Amino acid sequence: MQEPVLNRALLWQRRLTLFAVLLTAGVIMLGAWTRLADAGLGCPDWPGCYGHLDVRKAIDYVSQKNEIVPGTYREAFKTVPEMVHRYFAASLGLLIVIITALAWINRRAGNQPLALPTTLLVLVICQGILGKWTVTMGLQPTIVMLHLLGGFTTMTLLCWLAAKLYGWPKFLNDCDVRSLRGLSAAAIAVVILQIALGGWTTANYAAVVCTELPICEDGWVDHINFEDAFVFWGHEHDKPDYEFGVLENDARTTIHVMHRFGALLVLLVVGTLVIRILRNARCHFHRNFALLIGGLLLWQICLGLGNVIFKVPLAMAVAHNFFAVVLLISLVLFGRSIRTCSERDA
Repeated sequence: MQEPVLNRALLWQRRLTLFAVLLTAGVIMLGAWTRLADAGLGCPDWPGCYGHLDVRKAIDYVSQKNEIVPGTYREAFKTVPEMVHRYFAASLGLLIVIITALAWINRRAGNQPLALPTTLLVLVICQGILGKWTVTMGLQPTIVMLHLLGGFTTMTLLCWLAAKLYGWPKFLNDCDVRSLRGLSAAAIAVVILQIALGGWTTANYAAVVCTELPICEDGWVDHINFEDAFVFWGHEHDKPDYEFGVLENDARTTIHVMHRFGALLVLLVVGTLVIRILRNARCHFHRNFALLIGGLLLWQICLGLGNVIFKVPLAMAVAHNFFAVVLLISLVLFGRSIRTCSERDA
């Protein structure tokens, strides 16, 4: 009598995990939209917005206060992206709680992952704390960057969990790609580093400090300042918060330039991986995987160039942020497919 219950639990885990992946994608894009639209402090308190959980009431409250004393609060419309982001994030948190509960209910079934959903639960709790601190600490750059990395990690782990629950991929008799494990790990590492640099660039409002290609404006070498560019705590400033950044121009230039060098490193390492996969792979699965990774890499490069050329338009900046995690996930799942060559039930 117990087995059908376990099967239903697994079935619902699969469905909810796929839905959680889509919901996380929405949360990531909404978070980028909020950050890039300068609405991160649209609601300066947490979890409500000016004491209201209903964004409509928050809008009315801010509008009334600003009518009485213009400029009392930030623009009322900035409460919308912030609160919508919180609604989606809270829904995702609840969904991960349910997925974890189902995993523990189904714990006696074979091949039921427990560590991964439990890790996701801990991670989403940490994300909630970081989300609170992002607001209450006035967009402190390190907190903002960690919050972004946490969101990317959540989506990546959810995709890994979905792959495990569905037993994807099946055994592949293409073990010539196993020699690429080291290069695959290096590609994942440099992409994570580049994502962190991108998060640091955004958190310090350094995205538009360099408006020329390929590196920055003429004389950028004379404006490099590593000492101030990578201060992760204890920034000295006289502003009430970190909105619009507190670093001097030289520090921001350094951050932006390092992000561009990071893009070149990603192009070199991931591009080399794609070429090696195409040379080594004996099955269409891995060849197609290589083409997918290569396409995502070129798309990211184009979006990065577009952000420079068109002065960081909101839609393009959000897309650049989102496809960074898609590229990371593709590399992580490729790493899983390599393991499957030697482990049928990986």
